[in-house]
Amino acid sequence: MNFNRKELTNEQLIDLYKSILFPRMIEEKMLVLLRQGKISKWFSGIGQEAIAVGVTKALESDEWIMPMHRNLGVFTSRNMPLSKLFKQWQGNKDGYSKGRERSFHFGSKEHHICGMISHLGPQLAIADGISLAHKLAKEDKVSVAFSGDGGTSEGDFHEALNTAAVWELPVIFIIENNGYGLSTPTNEQYRCESLVDKAKGYGMEGIKIDGNNILEVYDTLRGVRDFCIKNQKPYLIECMTFRMRGHEEASGVKYVPKELFEEWEQKDPIKNYEEWLMAENILSAEHINDIKQRTKVNIEEELKAGFLGEPVQPNTAEEKQDVYAPYLAPIVKKIDNSQPDASAISTASSEKKFINAISDALELSLQKHEKFVLMGQDIAEYGGAFKVTEGFVDKFGKDRIRNTPLCESAIVGTALGLSLKGYKSMMEMQFADFVTVGFNQIVNNLAKIHYRWGQNADVVIRMPTGGGVGAGPFHSQSNEAWFVHTPGLKVVYPSTPADAKGLLIAAINDPNPVIFFEHKALYRSITGQVPDEYYEIEIGKARHVKAGEALSIITYGAGVHWAADYAAKHPEYSIDILDLRSLLPLDYEAIRASVKRTGKVIILHEDTLIGGIGGEISAWINENCFELLDAPVLRCAGLDTPIPFNIELEKNFMAHTRLDETVNKILRY
Repeated sequence: MNFNRKELTNEQLIDLYKSILFPRMIEEKMLVLLRQGKISKWFSGIGQEAIAVGVTKALESDEWIMPMHRNLGVFTSRNMPLSKLFKQWQGNKDGYSKGRERSFHFGSKEHHICGMISHLGPQLAIADGISLAHKLAKEDKVSVAFSGDGGTSEGDFHEALNTAAVWELPVIFIIENNGYGLSTPTNEQYRCESLVDKAKGYGMEGIKIDGNNILEVYDTLRGVRDFCIKNQKPYLIECMTFRMRGHEEASGVKYVPKELFEEWEQKDPIKNYEEWLMAENILSAEHINDIKQRTKVNIEEELKAGFLGEPVQPNTAEEKQDVYAPYLAPIVKKIDNSQPDASAISTASSEKKFINAISDALELSLQKHEKFVLMGQDIAEYGGAFKVTEGFVDKFGKDRIRNTPLCESAIVGTALGLSLKGYKSMMEMQFADFVTVGFNQIVNNLAKIHYRWGQNADVVIRMPTGGGVGAGPFHSQSNEAWFVHTPGLKVVYPSTPADAKGLLIAAINDPNPVIFFEHKALYRSITGQVPDEYYEIEIGKARHVKAGEALSIITYGAGVHWAADYAAKHPEYSIDILDLRSLLPLDYEAIRASVKRTGKVIILHEDTLIGGIGGEISAWINENCFELLDAPVLRCAGLDTPIPFNIELEKNFMAHTRLDETVNKILRY
C-alpha cells in the first residue's frame, strides 16, 4: 500500500491515525458486548474505516453527510459522544432517537449527519437537496452521500445521480465497494467492469480509489470537494474495500471464500497505515501503544456513562406528539368559513376558478418566503400539465421554478434535503397516480423523519387527482387513503377555490409534510369568491356546508359538489353536508356534531369502497357516537375496480351514480 503524505504535517497524519483507530476499537468492544447480550445487533465496518474517516475529515464540519450501516467513522469523526451513541445502540431514551430507531438509522442536525433508512438508496437524493440549497444560497459547500455496491442497483441511485448531473449540483457520491450486498457478490449485482464507469453515462466525473488507504481517500476527497465547488458539478467515487465481518453479525460469513479474507487481511487499513507511520518515524511502537491504551480507557469511560442511560418508559402522549413537528403559526390572517352562515367572504375578493386559487396561493407564498422552491415535471416555461404555474418562471426565475427529470423518488428526496437546510419546497406530481414511484420516499422518509430524530420535512406535494375527465386507470385514480394510513403526513383535500387557496398557504407554512390533493375535474368547472389577500384556513378543521336534520353526508373533494347538487334537487330531504377538507388529521368534533344533528350518516367518496377512508370514519362513528345513531352508517363509494377510460364506464364507477339509492336506503331504515 503506497502512502503519500503530500503536504500533511506529522500532527495531521497522527490525527488521521487516531481517527481510524477509534472506530475500530469501538467495534471490537461492541462485538464483545454483542456476545454478552448488552446490545442486540451490530453492522460491522471493520476493514472499511479509512473510507468513512477519510471522507469526513476532508469535509468542513457543517457539510452534510448521508452515511450508511458501516460508517461509524463518520459519527466519531464528527465528535459525537460515544456515551450517547452507545445509548442509541441500546435503544435508551436519551440516545439520538429516544429509543425509536436502531443502530445508525438516525441523524443529528447539530453534527450535519442525516441517518439512513433501511431501503439504502433514498438518502442519495437527500444529498441532492442539500447541495441544491448550497447552490441557491451561493455557498461554497458540498454534500456527501454513501452507497454500497449493492445499493447501486436501486432506482434511487440512478435517479439521484441523474438529477445531480442535470441540475449541476455540488454533491459527492461515495460507493463503498466491499464485494458483497449481504451475501450477493458483485458479479450478481452488475456487469460493468467498475461501478465508477457509470459516472460517464450521467455526464459526471468519477474516480476509482483504494478505499483502505486513508491518505488516498483523504486527499482524493479534498481534491474532489474543490472540483465540485469550483465547477458546481457532482462527482462519483468508487472506493474498493472489503467487509471483514458479516452483513450483520448474525448472518455470518460462510458464503465468502477463505482466500478473500486472507487477501484483504493483508490490506487492513489500520495495520498498514500504522506500519508506514513507524517506518517514517512519525510514530514509535511505544507511542502507538500509548494511543491505544488511552483510546481504550476513553472507550471504557464513555461506555460506563452510556450504561447509565435512562431506560425507556413508554409515554403514549409523547409518542403521538412527536409524530409531527410543532407548528408555530406565523402571523397570518385566518379565515374561518367552517360554518354555513360564515361562508360569505367578508374581505376584498374576486371570482376565481379553483385552479386560479391554487396559482394565487403559490404566487403569494413565493413572494412571502424567499427560501421556497417549486419543483415538478414541465412546471417552468410550459407551466405544468394543468398550467398552474404558468408565467411563474418569468416572475421568479428557473432557480425557484424548477423543471425536474422524470425522477419522482429523487425529487421527493431532494425536497427533504432542502428542508434540512431550512428551505420550503413544493413538488407537483404531474398526476397523483405517478406518486407510486416516489412512494417510499414519502411514507418512509418524509413521514417518519421527525418521529425518528426530530428533523422536520417542510414539504408540500401537490396531487392532481380524481376522475370525471375520461383519463383511465393511470390518470384518474383516487389514492388519498394510502397516505391517511401514514402517521407523520398531513393530507388535505379542498373542494372550493377559497379553501384551496387558504389550505395551500397553510400547508406551505406548516413545517410538516403535506399531501395536497386537487381534484382535476374541479380545476376549471368550479368558481367562487376568493379573498385577494394572503390568508390561511386551518388544516384539520372541517367545513359545515349545509345544515340539515334528516341525514348527514360526510364527504370531501368532488363529493361535496355531488352532495350539494343532490340536496338542491331533493329539497324534500333535510340534508346536512360536512366537507372534511383535511383527511389527516380529521376533525372528529365536526364529525360528531354532524352525527348528532341527524342520527343518520352517509360517507361519500370517489375512492373505491374497500380500504377507503369511509371505512375508518364509519368505524370511528360506531365506536364513539353509537348512542347518537338511528341507523347503520352507510358508505357510498367508487366501485372496487380500477377506474375505466370509457365515459359511460367511468360514470358507472363513480359513487354519485349510487347516491340516490344510498340516501333512500338510509331514510327507509
